[in-house]
Amino acid sequence: MGVSNLLSWVTFLPGLAAVALLALHAVARGSGGGGLPDAAWRAAGLGATLLAFLGSLLLWAGFDAGAPGFQFVEYAPWLPSFGVHYFVGIDGISLLLVLLTTFLMPLVLLTSGRDIKRSVPSWVFFMLLLETGMLGAFVSLNLFQFYVFWEVMLIPMYFIIGVWGGQRRVYAAIKFFLYTMLGSLLMLVAILALYYLNSQQFGSFTFDLVAVPGAAARGLLDTQVPVSGAPWWQTQAWLFAAFFLAFGIKVPMVPFHTWLPDAHVEAPTAGSVILAGVLLKMGTYGFVRFSLPLFPEATVQFAPLVFGLALIGILYGALVAMVQKDVKKLVAYSSVAHLGFVMLGMFALNAEGLEGSILQMVNHGLSTGALFLLVGMLYERRHTRQIADFGGIAKPMPVFAAIFGIVTMSSIGLPMLNGFVGEFLILVGAFEAAPIVAVFATLGVILAAVYMLWMYRRVMFGPLDNPENRGLIDLDALEKGVLVAVLIPIFWIGVYPSTFLRVLHPSVKELAARFERAEPAEEPAQATAWLPPLEVGAEGPGGPRP
Repeated sequence: MGVSNLLSWVTFLPGLAAVALLALHAVARGSGGGGLPDAAWRAAGLGATLLAFLGSLLLWAGFDAGAPGFQFVEYAPWLPSFGVHYFVGIDGISLLLVLLTTFLMPLVLLTSGRDIKRSVPSWVFFMLLLETGMLGAFVSLNLFQFYVFWEVMLIPMYFIIGVWGGQRRVYAAIKFFLYTMLGSLLMLVAILALYYLNSQQFGSFTFDLVAVPGAAARGLLDTQVPVSGAPWWQTQAWLFAAFFLAFGIKVPMVPFHTWLPDAHVEAPTAGSVILAGVLLKMGTYGFVRFSLPLFPEATVQFAPLVFGLALIGILYGALVAMVQKDVKKLVAYSSVAHLGFVMLGMFALNAEGLEGSILQMVNHGLSTGALFLLVGMLYERRHTRQIADFGGIAKPMPVFAAIFGIVTMSSIGLPMLNGFVGEFLILVGAFEAAPIVAVFATLGVILAAVYMLWMYRRVMFGPLDNPENRGLIDLDALEKGVLVAVLIPIFWIGVYPSTFLRVLHPSVKELAARFERAEPAEEPAQATAWLPPLEVGAEGPGGPRP
């Protein structure tokens, strides 16, 4: 595995393993056997995901944190006459999300042996295919290729929810599929519009996001999208709106969030972990990678609207979480609030907010992913998720209670844990952009402490009245190992966040520079008065501001 194609190996290894296992399974069945045993599928799937994680660590080791632009770039013609190329690369933003994806996948495969008992070959196949789809979306630098991976992810997640989910799994799977598909089609229309605008301006066709050195075509980021006319009737505003709906549904932002609680509650534990940990980040990543840099003027115009929706999501998600009786549904609604914070920091359009937003994507994946793992472990023992059915289980399960407490504090944003760093940077960036909105957003932090600590107290403490809770068995060695693995980055980011923030600085600097260079839209004072200027060289909590 050479360095020159390391990124492709990391991306496609799980998918190739899935296809190879399927072929071997078919051969084994064709020769009169029953196919590969379930244990072989599980072992091979785990091995493939561990190799992908090892490859992502090599990407981290070889990544130059001080260099701007994309690294580990690979480029090859696919349909060159149409501007469709195999074009991959990573910067600091995508590197962190690749690491998150490859880190979580082997953990969920390890723990899924407890609750996934039927159709194990299909389960492993879809999980491996899903990992390749997610990684492909994070590393794609050609929008046609990105769209293919974006759609590929839908298929395995649809079956993961629809086959191995709860009683209303088919309804939840169809709802998830239809919501995401609707946004995808709007995004496809906007991609084609960008494609033709680029060809009109530069005389060649390409879906490449950035120009390839030595190539005649210019990248889509070089396209001048028209901003003439009234602010809300500009071409750039319409294209931004199409991308906004696609990514906003995926985040999901209020009012596009209604598919999320159903999908989380009905999905199996591993599906919920990957859905919260990685799939929701496809929406936030799409904003950072495509919407903001492609449409800088429209981004500034839409920023107050997105700020308002993000604030509504923070408060609405917290308030609805407070009244939930199902602990899994409570965690699902907490995701609406947490991702509202991510969007708040992103559309502050300053260095602190952007860095906090990107880091909080990783933090949410770790903390909420761990919460879903813990809820799943509890459900396996009691076969209920109703908060009222528990109480006092810290006595028979002290290790479980301790780890649950740490992850709860991480989700709340306790200092020295990962959630604090991201929320602090987001609130600093939001306060610079819109102080009043930032003040109201802090209520979301308080409300998160209320509903999370209320749930924790009800489940872990109090009298141990229910005889079914008295016989609960504490975590075994495998469960402890998986959860400790998640706790390591939770503490690492909380204690020494610069390990991760330093890889973001060049990417955030380059993104912020696009807003500085952007040609002002009509009535710039009215459109941007709520945003402070980005001061070059100023110091911020996340380091030197770009």
